[in-house]
Amino acid sequence: MGMSAAAGAKAGGRRGRRPRRHGAIAEINMTPFIDVMLVLLIIFMVAAPLIATGVPIDLPQTGAKPINVDQKPITIAIDDKGQIFLQDQPTLEPDLVQKLQSIAKQGVEDRIYVRGHKQVDYGRVASVMATITSAGFRRVALVTEPNSR
Repeated sequence: MGMSAAAGAKAGGRRGRRPRRHGAIAEINMTPFIDVMLVLLIIFMVAAPLIATGVPIDLPQTGAKPINVDQKPITIAIDDKGQIFLQDQPTLEPDLVQKLQSIAKQGVEDRIYVRGHKQVDYGRVASVMATITSAGFRRVALVTEPNSR
């Protein structure tokens, strides 16, 4: 009469151990899964800055605001030696007009961004921009770095 429910469970009552009704549970072990995801995240965080697109150029700094671009624009880079790169491919200034016109025929946006190393003579940049405008492109923009304050 004075028996408690806990004492009855230990003695093999109805609350005792029941056999499993189902077979083995096929669930993913979350701890190794999370570990793998964290390792992949770290790898991509380290590798992403190394995948810099374009020719490495030290751009001059200005206070201009960044431009939002929906599609990949035509870019022309002039490195510190004065060499011209069209879409990351080295090119000569006399061939620039023909290559720009062939890219424009592919339906790429007609705005052209010119990136010039800050050590390049301004006359060289102006010469490249004159070549671009002589090809019929009127939307030419210079790319700069924002001021670091």
